[in-house]
This record gives sequence, C-alpha cells and structure tokens, in this order.
Amino acid sequence: MRVVVLRSLALLFLWGVSFNAFAAPQQDAPRAHALAMHGAPKYAPAFTHFDYANPEAPKGGEFRLSARNTYDNLNPFILKGASVDGSGYVLDTLMVKSADEPFTLYGLVAEWVQTPPDRSWVAFGIRAEARFHDGTPITADDVIFTFNALKTKGHPFYRFYYGAVADVEKIGEREVKFTFVEGDNRELPLILGELPVLPEHYWKEREFEKTTLEPFLGSGPYRFGKIDAGRSVAYERVEDYWGKDLPVNRGRYNFERIRIDYFRDETVALEAFKAGEYDLRQEYTSKVWAIGYDFPAVKAGEVELREVKHKNSTGMQGFAFNVRKPLFADRRVREALGYAYNFELANKQLFYNAYTRTHSYFSNSELASTGMITSEELALLEPYRERLPSGVFDAEFKPPFFAAEKGSRDPFARSTRTNLRKAVKLLKEAGWTVDGSGKLVNGAGEPFSFEILLLNPAFERISLPFIKNLERLGIEAKIRTVDLSQYETRTEKFDFDMVVWVFGQSQSPGNEQRDFWGSVSAETPGGRNIIGIKDPVVDALIEGVISAPDREALEVGTRALDRVLLWGHYIIPHWHIQSWRLAYWNKFGYPDTTAPYGLALETWWSKSANPAKAAKQ
Repeated sequence: MRVVVLRSLALLFLWGVSFNAFAAPQQDAPRAHALAMHGAPKYAPAFTHFDYANPEAPKGGEFRLSARNTYDNLNPFILKGASVDGSGYVLDTLMVKSADEPFTLYGLVAEWVQTPPDRSWVAFGIRAEARFHDGTPITADDVIFTFNALKTKGHPFYRFYYGAVADVEKIGEREVKFTFVEGDNRELPLILGELPVLPEHYWKEREFEKTTLEPFLGSGPYRFGKIDAGRSVAYERVEDYWGKDLPVNRGRYNFERIRIDYFRDETVALEAFKAGEYDLRQEYTSKVWAIGYDFPAVKAGEVELREVKHKNSTGMQGFAFNVRKPLFADRRVREALGYAYNFELANKQLFYNAYTRTHSYFSNSELASTGMITSEELALLEPYRERLPSGVFDAEFKPPFFAAEKGSRDPFARSTRTNLRKAVKLLKEAGWTVDGSGKLVNGAGEPFSFEILLLNPAFERISLPFIKNLERLGIEAKIRTVDLSQYETRTEKFDFDMVVWVFGQSQSPGNEQRDFWGSVSAETPGGRNIIGIKDPVVDALIEGVISAPDREALEVGTRALDRVLLWGHYIIPHWHIQSWRLAYWNKFGYPDTTAPYGLALETWWSKSANPAKAAKQ
C-alpha cells in the first residue's frame, strides 16, 4: 500500500507552482462520457441503452429473493455488524460499470469524467439534475464527504482501495478532482468512478462508524421499504427517481418492489422456494442442482431451470491456510497437505462431475497462468529467482491428481497411497515425523493438529474425506462450524487455522490485489489478506499489475503474480464452474441478449407488469 501524501501550500510555492494550477483540470484532458481501463469504450456518447437491457421493459410487480443467515446493520460500508443484502439499490455511484465489457464505466451521477493520458488525476462533473431522495441536489461536497468518511471511518478495505489518492478538492459547485500520489496506477480513475455518493447533510447528524437499523437516505432507483430486522428487507422503486431516463438506466430496475427473505438453513431455503415463498434461486450446490429440483412445479413448467454461461474469471476457492500460524509457515508443509485432498473423488461422489479443478487464482480467463513460464513472465520474475520456488521457473503448476482404477473395489486406493507418500516426504523434509503412537510430531514432540473453521455446513461433507486422509498422515484435523457472527469475528481477527475461502476476481485486476495479498493488509484486522501473505516479491508484482500501461502488460503481470501465488501453496484449490445455475418461477421476462460479465437481474421484469403504465413513466 502506498503512503498517502497530502500536498501542502508551502510545498506548492516551493516548486514555483501556483495553487490555482491545481484548482482546475488541465486543458489537454478532454471530458468524456465513459472511461475504459484499456482501449476505448464500447458505447458512443449518444448511446441510448445497454445492449443487454430492454428499454421497453414494463415497470411493476414484485421480485422476491433470498439471502443466507441474518443481518443486523443497514450500513454496508463499515466493518462492524452483518450488513443487509441489496443496499446498493439505494445508492447511486459517480459512474456505473457495463456488464458486457471487462471494465468500462459510464456516467451516472457524473455527467462527465476527465483524466490525463498518464492518469495522475481524475475529475468528475456532477449532473445538475442529480438528487437525493429528499430532493437535495448532489454536490461536490457530498462526493468529498463520502470519500473521507469511507477512508477514515469505513471498512479497512477502503484504506487500501483509496490508498494512492493524495488529495481531493472541490473545483466547482458540481466538480470534484482527485489527485494521486506519484507513480503509475491507471486503475485509480475507474476506482473513484465507482464511488457511491452519500448525503453529507444526512450523515453529519449521525455516527457513520456505528451499526444502524435506520434506513439511510439514498439517491438510487430504490429506497428502503419495510425492515424486519434479521429476517427480511424490502426495497421500493422511487417513482420520481432522478436518473430513470439516463441511457445507463433504461430498461433496468423494472420491479416495483424487491423483497429479500433471510434463511439460516439452506435446506429450509430450498423448501421455501419450492413452496413459492420467493421467486429466484441461484444454486451453488451441485448435488442440489442435480437432484434437488425434481418437484411438480418444474415438471409443469411453472419453474424454469437454466444455466447461463459467462466469461467472468471464477477466481479461487479452496482450503486457505493461515500462514501466521507457525504450523503452516513452511511452504513444504502446505504443499504436503495438498496431497491429502482428493478432488476427483469428491467430483465423482459428491458433485456429479459438475466441476472443473481450479489451477489458477484467475481461473476461466486469459489472466490465468498456464503451462510452463513464458518469456514475458520470465522477464518479470527473473530478478526474483533466488527468492522464489524453483517450480515457478521449471515446472507447470498442477494440483495433485488422484487417478481412479477401473474395476477396483477402491478405485482411488493406489493413487491415494502414492500421493500420501509424497506428502510424507515433504513433511519429513520440514521436520515432521510419525511417532510410535502414529501421530505426526515435530522435533519438540508436538503433535500436528489444527481446526478447519466453516460457516456453511455443506462443506462438512467435503472436508471429512480430506480429514480422513490427513489422519493417515498422523495429522489430527477437526471441523468447527459456527454462525455468521462468530465466523466474521474470527476471520476479521485472523483467529483460525484453516478456512474455506473464496477470492473473487474481475476481468481487470488492480488495486484490490493489495488487499488480497499485500503485506500491509496481512497485519490489518478486517483486511482481505486472510492467508497472511507477507512477501516483498508479491508486493512488487502487485504494483506491477496496478501500473500496467495496457491490456497486454496487465495479462502478463497478472499471470506472473498468479504463478508466484500458486507455487507458494497458500491454498489447496477447490473447483469452479463457468456458468450461473438459476431456478426461478416462470413469471418473468428478460432480454434476449445476455451480459457476459454480469447476471444483470436488474434488467428482468414481471410478466404481470402493466406496459401502458410503463409507457407513461
């Protein structure tokens, strides 16, 4: 994380630069309607709507969704509490990301964006018509207030995300400029474009950093409706929403009301869906998808099952080590435990062969490292050769494979023995041996034992075969499944040995990588470096990804980072799937064009909605 440096007037005068030189954007930076991370935006300034939205979609009806566990906080921007789902409907951002481009933003609250070729600053012009729900205009002061509140009082994530912003200033009643610290960070203008805008006049009377169940004032297409704390939340469409006719919004946000019901148990949630208590369910469990939807409404065509292909990076999910623990500090130990996880058995017996083993932190994208190291990646990694595992340079990373023997009563027996022998060798090299009682111990006679912390009970059946193989190595591993509150508290404080964790990735990785893998994040409670990686090489590669001047350099830099993370054996990879699995009651319409980078449920509409009413709005 770069140190934030605030410019002082004395320093400006010392340089012989007048203060007014920084009070307005430079003339060689034209104002634009959109900003792409690399290349040019897909949509021209005069575009009327996104291709994946139907501008003729009728308004009305209700969309009922579900969520897991519970919530006790309506403020999604702080570390404390369990935040409510769907609060993004209430707030508008400066710009909005299109779902059919890897990373391009178009103006929402911001009428225009301005940034120079080196992207050392960015300025936004706020639309004159932009309003909060109480009718108060959105101003530059609101943008500055939001930025400062998130950075100083918000979730620790924002301190990493905005860490390279040196200054923010008001350059007009509806114009604001962010200046960045020296260095290459081409993503920062887009990061600031995604900034939600909070009303200063509302929050100055309240304590931002505290949890609340008071519906906050917003500016988006919906406002909070009925709140049943911990059980359900409703959002009601704002009839006079100021931005409803903007090109980025046409054909979106069509439901009159969105309701989200909470379920603590996944089995109960599925039965509630079958009973028609909510409308759409995104299925994450392969067994349920394979056999759990055999009920009359599906056969009658009242419920539709649909797999929607996408082009998103599926990121990385797996058993994540906490390398802060001395037990997992040695890379050889982490590698050894990977030989105890039999994905092929799980895929056959538990997942109905629905999944693909994950080989990358950026799986399902051109950002993933594959095969042997390329000459371009080698050029980046050669300076660090002495500090990296040899496998980075002379081997292809592959998770351990368990081959099944046809016709065998125990088809994985031979490959299991082979892989566990490899694990024993690595553990012995790291100073672990099996004592007379069959327990794996270190030189001091201390046993190898640890706990797998889980939130979702569904992962118990996945973890048990892994634990059984660990037992054969002399390792004692136990499962502890806890509720959401305990899970969040323990993971925020890094109080665990191993967890099942998901590192989601976008098609355009950047500043968030500092929070995922950066050394500073490893020491920050609530940071997303859950593993605890503190490696100067990883830090340097992250900065290279952030400063990549073009798409080609971004891909090479990300693959190099990926290769180093993989050979660090920080996680035992799980699996991924390249589609969304949806089950929904057949009472909705949706556009013919599917967005490749987003599910875009906000473009759906109710078949019972009144087209005549929609035409008047």
